[in-house]
Amino acid sequence: MPGHVIMVVRSWPRLSQSFIVDEVMAMERRGLELTIVSLARSGERRRHPQLDAMRAMVLVLDAAGANARWTRILEHARAFAGAPGRYLRTLGYALLHPRLSRGYSTYSTIRCFDLAVAVAEIAFRLRRSGAGAPHIHAHFAHDPALVGMLTSRLTGLTFSFTAHAEDLYRIPPASLVARVAAANAVVTCCKANAAYISRNVPRTVRPPVRVIHHGVELDRFRPARRPARPDLALVSIGPLTEEHGYVDLLRACATLAESGYRFTCEVYGDGPLRRQLIELCVGFGLAAQVCFRGERSRDEIGRVLAGADIFVVTPGGVTDDDADGRPNVIVDAMASGVPVVTTAVARLPELVRSGQNALVAPPGDVETIAAHLAALLTEPALRRRIGEDGRRTVEARYDVEAAASALETVFGTRTSLPAEVAP
Repeated sequence: MPGHVIMVVRSWPRLSQSFIVDEVMAMERRGLELTIVSLARSGERRRHPQLDAMRAMVLVLDAAGANARWTRILEHARAFAGAPGRYLRTLGYALLHPRLSRGYSTYSTIRCFDLAVAVAEIAFRLRRSGAGAPHIHAHFAHDPALVGMLTSRLTGLTFSFTAHAEDLYRIPPASLVARVAAANAVVTCCKANAAYISRNVPRTVRPPVRVIHHGVELDRFRPARRPARPDLALVSIGPLTEEHGYVDLLRACATLAESGYRFTCEVYGDGPLRRQLIELCVGFGLAAQVCFRGERSRDEIGRVLAGADIFVVTPGGVTDDDADGRPNVIVDAMASGVPVVTTAVARLPELVRSGQNALVAPPGDVETIAAHLAALLTEPALRRRIGEDGRRTVEARYDVEAAASALETVFGTRTSLPAEVAP
């Protein structure tokens, strides 16, 4: 069993990747020791407060300057001296397969090899310190998984990765096959992703593909008493990008306002469409009802959801190429007992059942989105029933503690598998 897990991520910390932070904190509560290796800095100023309580060491590899170059040269020298055969075979593999980095990637294959040497050095130091042979786990199938795969080739250490959304669908199938074939296990957050991997990777080279849902801390996100008020509070959270459907949401809000419904709508998040959406909001006459609040930390989002009456997110026109998996904030809203209105994009039906734990419209169907919102605005009993069923769904299938337990199996620290397995 590995005494330590090295978790490779693209950048750290990221507000939009709170699910990784929750996962790390849950694994640390279970006693697992981790080192987080970030290929680059996120550049974000805002951070999740719970990072202050995290024990894991965070190491950032993409440093600049003469000292960093000399450090990397010494790391290559030590990697070669320690296992010249492995070093030369892995270097040759990277040189012969430059296309492994095509698609949704930032670094070239040879640059990923360079970064893998740095990760191998970290693994060597952990072993020398008495931590035992670490396991390498990468979050995201593009650059992090390639670095993890090459590290495994350099060191012989076990390797796994979690595939999420764009990172999975935007790399070429041949690159996906190479990563999956090198892994001891592959994790993904929904059945649709697992099915995609199974379709594209031959069974003969495919390790177990394990569906482990991104979990939520049930004690932090829980139902709260909401005050009675004439104008109910709609909340939406997500990146302000085209595929997240905020134009459709604003059109639905305009329909409600024209019909005399009283409500406010707060949008949390940022992105390239922010200015356009604000202008559209003014054009629809919604400036007094809809406001854009920008990005918020995990704790702030918890407080926002505790005060929300309805949660709405309406992704539309999503294809495999720009899929964002499943908006994880829907799970947060359901855990908070907030009734959800959303759209039936490819990866959401696994979570939501229309009329039971959410109200679901076809993507781009503004009329149905508005009708669902109108129903919740006018029917307190419906809001209560949908919110309660959403909470039950999360308790049964999206508890972060259960997810951490399942990940322990992937890392080799448990013998049972409390997670779904793809065919």
